[in-house]
Amino acid sequence: MHDALLDIIGFMSRPEPDVALMSEMAMPLERALLPLLVRIDRRGPIGVVELAEVVGRDYTTVSRQVARLDELGLVVRRPGTRDKRVREAEVTEAGREMADAIDRMREQLVGELMAEWSSAERRDLARLLKRMAADMNEWVVRRRHEDAE
Repeated sequence: MHDALLDIIGFMSRPEPDVALMSEMAMPLERALLPLLVRIDRRGPIGVVELAEVVGRDYTTVSRQVARLDELGLVVRRPGTRDKRVREAEVTEAGREMADAIDRMREQLVGELMAEWSSAERRDLARLLKRMAADMNEWVVRRRHEDAE
């Protein structure tokens, strides 16, 4: 199973799918910004430190990349809702439209990759992946709680 997960992560991390998406959409966005925009759309408003943890990148790199998304008008940065010292990013309407377009293109790609799969196989995989993602997120929360004690 570990090898299969590494293969999936490797495929999703390859530049070709994102480059193809950006080309088809005539998207004026650097490839490294795509996952950040989508994550901010899904989890925003979100602080830069938390975003860096989620995407597995260095805080300073993510901070510069979020600033670039802000310059492009795809996100806004503002003081945090719980802690005013924390700068949070949230998608703008233009950012949401672009994230939605990215989602549609990725769904199309997955549809092509799974064209030979039955509806039941697709549903089963989606259900199991959601369960695994939930378990992974719970693990992270537990670890943070244990580390804080």
